[in-house]
Amino acid sequence: MHPEGGQSYAEFLQSRPHYPDKAHSTIYLQPLDIFPADAPSLTTLKSFAESFFAMRVNVLPVMHLPQGRITTRINQETGKQQMLTTDIRKALAQHIPRDAYCVLGLTMRDLYPDPAWNFVFGEASLRERVGVYSFARYDPRFYGNDSPQRAELMLRRSCKVLAHEAGHMFGLAHCIYFRCVMNGSNHMEETDSSPMHLCPVDLRKLCASIGFDLVERYAHLAHFYRSLRLTDEAMWTEKRLQSATVLPVK
Repeated sequence: MHPEGGQSYAEFLQSRPHYPDKAHSTIYLQPLDIFPADAPSLTTLKSFAESFFAMRVNVLPVMHLPQGRITTRINQETGKQQMLTTDIRKALAQHIPRDAYCVLGLTMRDLYPDPAWNFVFGEASLRERVGVYSFARYDPRFYGNDSPQRAELMLRRSCKVLAHEAGHMFGLAHCIYFRCVMNGSNHMEETDSSPMHLCPVDLRKLCASIGFDLVERYAHLAHFYRSLRLTDEAMWTEKRLQSATVLPVK
């Protein structure tokens, strides 16, 4: 649908992405709605982001978007209201905490990036350090369905899109080399089939940006996945640790 050229490690360096530093070392999660009790937990998403990016993550109080400044429409297929992502990004850019590396807005409402598009799961800026994504379409009930695995599905999907959109804010473009959380996605089947981990190319980019210890990062991720009973992700991550000196997980 959307042919992409990819981004090699050399091209990543040539793009001169923003790097975290002592003055900008925190990822902020910015809820844009009051989340219902059955939505993925912000505390859980905070823990995932801390493990995935090996950085400090804080959750901000709910930010109510200014009325009249966010373009909305009714989606003709779903009959549900959508918000324009570019307007949300502008609002977020005006409220970036001083120590923020980036701010990621979270909403329960559906999104669209352009009048020509039906919807978008999320969108982030590689330069402005702000992004937004929606939980709406990760819920089977959005499509009038239900599932006994509803809570796990929503959690997996939400972790994937958080990693993907925040990855853009570290300068990572869509991946075309391997199955990777940075693969582009146009529909739920693509989202569900993509892994929650980074491929070697994008892992090298993120490590160059943040400077984390690879083994320690995998150990924390494995502990997170085990604690949430995300067995496939835990087993994949633990295999990465088998060929390294495994650090104790606390």
